[in-house]
Parts: sequence; structure tokens; C-alpha cells
Amino acid sequence: MRLMQNSPDISAYLAASAAIDHDHPDVRAAAAALAADAPDAYAYAEAAFTFVRDTIAHSADTGDPRVTWRASDVLARRTGICHAKAHALAALLRARSIPAALCYQRFEVVHGLVAVRLPGAERWVRQDPRGNKPGVDAQFRLDREQLAFPVRPECNELDYPVLFAEPHPVVLQCLREAVDRPHLWQTLPTDL
Repeated sequence: MRLMQNSPDISAYLAASAAIDHDHPDVRAAAAALAADAPDAYAYAEAAFTFVRDTIAHSADTGDPRVTWRASDVLARRTGICHAKAHALAALLRARSIPAALCYQRFEVVHGLVAVRLPGAERWVRQDPRGNKPGVDAQFRLDREQLAFPVRPECNELDYPVLFAEPHPVVLQCLREAVDRPHLWQTLPTDL
């Protein structure tokens, strides 16, 4: 699949916003701590991915009713669904000047991912910080994708090829308006 930027300017994939608030002190502190043990951008990107995947619980896996959507809140509360975890990873990457995009898959509902473009690389590579569990083994890979869930076209599932600089407005609205996670499950988009 050919990934396509929705913004031609790479600086859009480095910008801070309400959801990807990499200028927040908590995001900056987490990025600095991760960077302390990472000798280069590649090591940092993998460390940030592993940190989000493994230390921020997917709220559906843990039964946490809280809904987070802003990267700083995801890091502070250590919980979120796939979209929130993608916002946190994008913020950590952008905090270290690594372009990060948001991208999506469609299953029964829309699933959130991140794409990263490392220094010197000519292509984006999708990553899935959702969190592993039995039957789910997402890994940080640059040679090939190893996402949590491969799409099955025969089941009307698909990968959206667009790389967004900001969260898709439909996804962000659902996250921001959700009273709790059970409510969010009823309102998550089934298509973009």
C-alpha cells in the first residue's frame, strides 16, 4: 500500500496541537527520559514505541472506564484506547523532531495507528502502539509492518492510505465527547 500525506509540508507532522501536545511539560519530561538512553533517532523511536505500547494500558484490556485523548493526559493517566495511545506516541516522536503521522484501519470500528518517518528515510512506516495481549504481537519494525491486526479485505476491512498530520476530526470528536469508555464504544466511527 502506498501511504499518502494529507499535508505536503513535512513540518505539519512535527507541529503541536490540542491532541498532540508535545510542548506540554509532562510530554517533554517523558521524551527527555526516553532520549537519555537512546543514542540516535532510530533507538529513540523504538524506545518511545515500546514505552507507549507496554506502559500505557489499553483501557479496553484493563476495563478502565476513563477516556483520554490528549497526549499529556494519556501519559499522566497511563491509559487510553488505540487512538489515544497513537496521540501519545506521535507527541513523543514530535518532541524529538521525528515526523509522526496518524493513520487508520477499518475493522468493526476505526483503529488508530502512527506512521513514523525517521531521518534519512524516504518512506513512512506504520507502527501500532495499541498494546500486546494473547493473539496480538505488534512490534516496532522498519523492514516490514508488524501491526496488532492485519486487515482482511474479504471481511470488508481496510487500511486507509492517508497519513494525517492531526487526528481525524470524527475520531477526535468521539474521544472528546465520550462520557466514559462504554459510551465511547457506542460512538466510535465505523468508517472515515
